Amino acid sequence: MALELRHLRYLLTVAEHGSFTRAAEDLHISQPTLSQQVRQLERTLGSQLLDRSGRTVRLTDAGEAYARHARRALRDLAAAERAVHDVQDLSRGHLRLAVTPTFTAYLVGPLTAELHTRHPGVTLTVREMPQDRIETGLLADEFDLGIGFRGPHLPGIAATALFTETLTLVAGAGHPADQRGPLPVRELADRQLALLSGDFATRGHIDGYLDRHRVSPRITVEANSIQALTEIVQCTPLVTVLPDALTHGHPHLTPIPLDPALPTRTVALLQRADAYRSAVALAFTRFTHDLVRTRGYPPAS
Repeated sequence: MALELRHLRYLLTVAEHGSFTRAAEDLHISQPTLSQQVRQLERTLGSQLLDRSGRTVRLTDAGEAYARHARRALRDLAAAERAVHDVQDLSRGHLRLAVTPTFTAYLVGPLTAELHTRHPGVTLTVREMPQDRIETGLLADEFDLGIGFRGPHLPGIAATALFTETLTLVAGAGHPADQRGPLPVRELADRQLALLSGDFATRGHIDGYLDRHRVSPRITVEANSIQALTEIVQCTPLVTVLPDALTHGHPHLTPIPLDPALPTRTVALLQRADAYRSAVALAFTRFTHDLVRTRGYPPAS
């Protein structure tokens, strides 16, 4: 039997679902056809790839080894297809971008506008997720580029510094801002906060700051969206922590400096180190650097 790409996809789909029934539904083929195709693959290779003895179908040791190479082969073929369709004049193309929630609030909009202005024929897919998920997605060739924070990173991820981000305590416009100067961090123990959930790097950054200063404020609300936090603090007495780039000049938000200030962090453009660089990805990288300079974001240290 000649090995075809569908056999690889069939095997990986069964392994992903742990079931021939669910895999067949996902692939839109009949279960008997799927079972027959996988058995043909096993006969061709002369090895059992799936353990069908339990309630859940699992890869055998040989199957695990084969699946690793199969995933890599499919990923490389997808990259090859994109390379063939890559148009250097950028009259068309597609970019898959993943970002942490921080950047959805103040960076994705200007970047999208710049891409559309310069290259209206290029389409963009934007996904918002935690940084660890961005990095695993880049390694699996699910995304072309990511925007997150510098180091430490998974092996195989390349990070290029973009700018320095500063975080500040923020309240709604009607909140009585402290006129005596920066708020001592110990006074946060008497405040109620709305923060990003623990899935996100920003929350870990904030928690580390609070732990170092032995402060335990009451976390009244946890959200997985910066937009949700800005709405919450505008409508309640709660305070949150947001990037200066978002709160600067915002008519409905009041920044409250802290003493000592929250530590800064370096924003980075992320990509798989050995990934194919399409013309769209290269252009997006260039004008991302241009945009952060023209907007006056603090340079990366």
